[in-house]
Order: sequence, then structure tokens, then C-alpha cells
Amino acid sequence: MKRVSILGATGSIGCQTVELIEAAPERFEVVALTGGRNVALLAEQAKRLRPRLAVTCHDDCRAELAERLSGNGIEVASGDAAVAEAAQMQADWVMSAIVGAAGLVPGLAAIRQGATLALANKETMVAAGPLVLEAARAHSATLLPVDSEHSAVFQALVGEDRAAVERVILTASGGAFRDWPLERLAAATPEQAATHPNWSMGQRITIDSASMFNKALEVIEARELFGLAPDQVEVVIHPESLIHALVGFNDGALMAHMGAPDMRHAIGYALNWPERRGLPVARLDLAATGSMTFRAPDEARYPALRLARRVMEEGGLAGAAFNAAKEAALDAFLDRRIGFLQMAQVVEQVLDTMSRAGALRVDIPGLDAVLGADAEARERAARISRTDLQTT
Repeated sequence: MKRVSILGATGSIGCQTVELIEAAPERFEVVALTGGRNVALLAEQAKRLRPRLAVTCHDDCRAELAERLSGNGIEVASGDAAVAEAAQMQADWVMSAIVGAAGLVPGLAAIRQGATLALANKETMVAAGPLVLEAARAHSATLLPVDSEHSAVFQALVGEDRAAVERVILTASGGAFRDWPLERLAAATPEQAATHPNWSMGQRITIDSASMFNKALEVIEARELFGLAPDQVEVVIHPESLIHALVGFNDGALMAHMGAPDMRHAIGYALNWPERRGLPVARLDLAATGSMTFRAPDEARYPALRLARRVMEEGGLAGAAFNAAKEAALDAFLDRRIGFLQMAQVVEQVLDTMSRAGALRVDIPGLDAVLGADAEARERAARISRTDLQTT
């Protein structure tokens, strides 16, 4: 049996991972589950999957989790340190589905015990790609991408010569506002941004899709995961979301990965790798699909893509600062302290100020430096959201 742990079990990716594991109970032994404030769901998952350990990252939720699991023989813990400890438990395969930069330390912990890390947390590679890759090499760990785009690229490269890759094209749905007039975007609300036309995802990632910050993170992640130059990663708007990514080779050929917009495909591929097994996902009917459309992204509408290019060129701690500022700006948008378009302004101002101060320049970022840049960027973004933007 494959020993598995799920970090972020109560989120969208975590729940779908649980679903796939429950469909084949004879093949998996669950070691640990971690979650956030949805203690009722975490406890229910734990009762069904019978892990050795269940962890909530919030200390004030521990008592409720312990009460719900009383008498089940499942150890209960809480706090960020306990989440990292859960990641360190001996497992063959660990799903990293914690949202945001909070997934970095547990992901590294899983890598350092030599597990296969199924990476649904793109922020890990954006903030600390070189650090993560070096840790994987040092501990003989395997990284498997779970973002649909990066899973698609990974699958398209099976059996191919990496040196023959000319470009990678990530597709983007365009999010909730892809057809809105540009002048309407300033007044867009969190509720409007949190409605995705194709994918069923959590609130934060859905809003990031509308702003294209999600795709900006994916561009940086693709560069790190596949060892690409910044100009080898492209983005195209594909409203139907049926092609998830394309790989272009030096002979002019394009290899596309297609499938229904269902994250269970990428999760299931990583869960069963290196095998392919049957999955409960829709099969495409190309005749019924009829046609697919593509268009170039408008960077006036999606400035996050321009900022991603800047981050890749700047290197050092720019990725850590970019992601942290983005998360803080999203918090401010959700709290209605800034508008939809102002999220990109916050991030750009943070990058500007930290770059001028020399705070992003470092050849090989260590974990302490990454976490320091993360904290500084969040503080700067919060301050800008409270003051500077509101007076302009």
C-alpha cells in the first residue's frame, strides 16, 4: 500500500484527493491529514480515512478537533509546527495543497524525508524554487506538479528530450472578467471575482484567476519546475479550458494536453504516477465541442503577467516578495480596503520599494531569507493598502 499524507485536506484540492483515495482504499494507507478552521470536515475525513495524525493549523481549533475525534484512536495536534511535523512523518506520497506561502515550510519538510511531493501549492516554487529543487536533489525526493497546466507540461514531456523544448504555452481561461469592458473592472466586487466560468476552485484562487495573478504565479512556477528561460514561457487565453498547456519543440511541433476542466485528472495522475489508472472524469467529445478559441492576453487588463516577467528577470527574493505582496493585496481586496485593479498596484509598489532598497538581491536564497522577504513584503503591502492607495 502507498502511504500518503494530505496537507490542506479540507480545501478544494484536498477534498478531491480524499475522494480519489476513498475510491481505492485497498491501495492507500493515510498517515496524516492537516486542515484549517473547517474542523468538522477535517474530523469527518479523519474518521473515514483513519490517519495516525490529524492537525489543524489553528491552536484555537484544537479542542474542538480533539472532541470530535475522541475515542477514535487518532492523535490530534495544532499549530504551524505540528503541520510541519505531520509533513515529516514517513510517507511515500504527500499532497501539498495548503493555500499560499504557508505551504512552503511543510512542503520542504516532506521533501527532506524523501517523499514524493505532489505540488498543488504553486507558491512554494514561486517563493523558493531553487531552494526546493536543491532540497529535492539532496534528499532524493520527487516533485510532481498538480496544477493542471504544469501536470499537462509534465505529461507532454514524458519520453521527450528536454533539450529539444523550445517553448511552453500555459492556457488561461481569462477568469470571471475576461469579457468585461476594461472600465468596469475598477468597481468589481469580491463576490463577482469569486465566480469562475469553468473551474470549481476555492475563493482565493478563483479571484487570482480573475486578476490573472494565478497565471502569473504559474508562469514563474513553470520556469522553475522545468528549467526554462523566462522568454520560453508563454500565456494564451483559451476560454473553453480544454487544452491545459502545450509544449513546443525545436522542430516546430506542438504537443497539447487536453481534458475536461476537472482537477481530479491532475491529482489522479500524480497519485497514481508512474502508472496511469482509470479516473472518474468526463471524456471529451470533440465533435460536440465543435471549436476552440485562443487570444493573446491584454496586459492592460492583466498587469500581473507583466509583473511576473519582472520577477523572473530580477531573480533573488523577487518571487517571495511578489507572492507575499499578492496575498496581502488579496486580503485587502477581500476586506474591501482596495479595489480589484489596485491589487496589482500594491504588488508593483512593494517590488519597487524593496528593489530600490536592495532587499531582493541574493544569489542563492536560503529559507530564512525567503521568510524574511515574505514578512517584509506583507508588511509593506498592508501599509500601502491602508494609506498610499487611498490618497491617490
